[in-house]
Amino acid sequence: MAVKMTQCVHRVLYLSVLVAFAACNAPPVPLDDIIIEKTFVPEQCGRAVKVGDYVRYHYNGMFPDGKKFDSSYDRGSTYNVYVGKKQLIEGMDRALVGMCVNERRLVKIPPQLAYGKQGYGDIIPPDSILHFDVLLLDVWNPEDGVQINTYYTPPICSRKVEVSDYVRYHYNGTLLDGTLFDSSHTRLRTYDTYVGIGWLIAGMDQGLLGMCVGERRIITMPPSLGYGENGDGSDIPGQASLVFDVVLLDLHNPRDSITVTNQQVPEPCTRKTVAGDFVRYHYNGSLLDGTFFDSSYSRNRTYDTYVGRGYVIAGMDEGLIGVCIGERRTITIPPHLAYGEEGTGTKIPGSAVLVFDVHIIDFHNPSDSTEITVTYKPEVCDKQTKKGDFVKYHYNASLMDGSPIDSTYNYGKTYNIVLGANQVVPGMEDGLKDMCVGERRHLVIPPHLGYGEMGVTDEVPGSAVLLFDIELMEVEEGLPEGYMFIWNEDVSPDLFTEMDVDQNKQVEPSEFTDYIMRQVTEGKGRLAPGFDPYRIIDNMFSNQDRNGDGKITEAEFKLKADEAAAHDEL
Repeated sequence: MAVKMTQCVHRVLYLSVLVAFAACNAPPVPLDDIIIEKTFVPEQCGRAVKVGDYVRYHYNGMFPDGKKFDSSYDRGSTYNVYVGKKQLIEGMDRALVGMCVNERRLVKIPPQLAYGKQGYGDIIPPDSILHFDVLLLDVWNPEDGVQINTYYTPPICSRKVEVSDYVRYHYNGTLLDGTLFDSSHTRLRTYDTYVGIGWLIAGMDQGLLGMCVGERRIITMPPSLGYGENGDGSDIPGQASLVFDVVLLDLHNPRDSITVTNQQVPEPCTRKTVAGDFVRYHYNGSLLDGTFFDSSYSRNRTYDTYVGRGYVIAGMDEGLIGVCIGERRTITIPPHLAYGEEGTGTKIPGSAVLVFDVHIIDFHNPSDSTEITVTYKPEVCDKQTKKGDFVKYHYNASLMDGSPIDSTYNYGKTYNIVLGANQVVPGMEDGLKDMCVGERRHLVIPPHLGYGEMGVTDEVPGSAVLLFDIELMEVEEGLPEGYMFIWNEDVSPDLFTEMDVDQNKQVEPSEFTDYIMRQVTEGKGRLAPGFDPYRIIDNMFSNQDRNGDGKITEAEFKLKADEAAAHDEL
């Protein structure tokens, strides 16, 4: 039984070999219709070929035995043709319908749908079945326009591209099959151009309209709106659809002026900047797409400049007029009022719109004087301060933005000066004049009457306006102008003799000092308050020691001739 079974198996195998041999040597089985085998189908198919479409494709043409009779690859160019308009053999006309870009098909076409009984010269014999390995690269229709697919829209869009606007954008340009032919990103610079006036291919001119800064869109255009039948001669073949992946970075119009937004105006605002004012402000500077390029905050110091005099770019010169101290505003400046077509090199590209977020710290005018506001004045005011008085006062000092500078209250003692002796800044001298004890004042001191352009290191910034709240605590009346010592009563006729204690006809420095100090102690004379008494007396001695020998003789000694006797100064 086992033997019979084995013989049966061998007989079956033998018959199978004969069938296979016959199949290999048999003539091709006639086809009634085309046979399509999809060897590759892309994941996404935005569009399938329809009758009337224009296509670009590559192919290898073969006989059923694998022998190649034609190839677009060998010619180095795609086959470009309308579908369904009898520009192809009927089988290919039908086989291309429904294909997607990047789809690959193996198409088998019977003779009656190919070259039939006539064949095609010496290349294709009569009654030949043809096989085509087809790769579709492009499809469009003469009725196609620009197709726009916006895949990112920014949350805020204050303005959209219009005809005659100037734009800066990045793009990747590909053919419909994804082949990259150009990219602004690889050149590390945007493409900058006017829109809608013929500076671009028609499809891009249309595709950019209506975009917002920051928007991203895919713009697809047929060759009639791209580079047409001839392509660009290098990377873009003729009759090619183009796909641009675009992000808009900047947008302006040559007619634009500056735009001021996001204003935060403090109350009250007693004064606004005018041309000729000197302004201190902080800013953050960015491009229209949000790219940061500069900040005064990062340098930890304000930007200080005159406005309305051309010291800054024209747009900022204009944008800083009419602002209040403490105001915040966003100033958007088109390039023709900023850094123009050239930009500044690495940070600001050419033709860039600039956005400045500005905070005004303070401003003044070189013609400003000290602004004095009396906040409290006692009902009884018998005496007011004048030049030469020794005054004692408290103060709180700050900058215009409220930053504290100093306060005498922190030290628990007054600040003491002689008015008119250049012991404080000129603005404080002004603020302390004609003041009563107990009076309080608010002073606004411009920098030219304060600490000037240099300021005080680590305390007062350069060109800073200062605020002082002062309170006068005590006043000691000063001496008449030009005097450092006066007599309170009649001068002794034997003044020189009284000084010359050792009666040697000359007065030594020690004798002079002892005598003057005794007169002050006894109330007969008075030294100028607020100064070192011994330095005053040394100066008085030097004035009397006319030959500079360190002694005063009776011939050298005299009173100040142009004053009344009761108030003569030595």
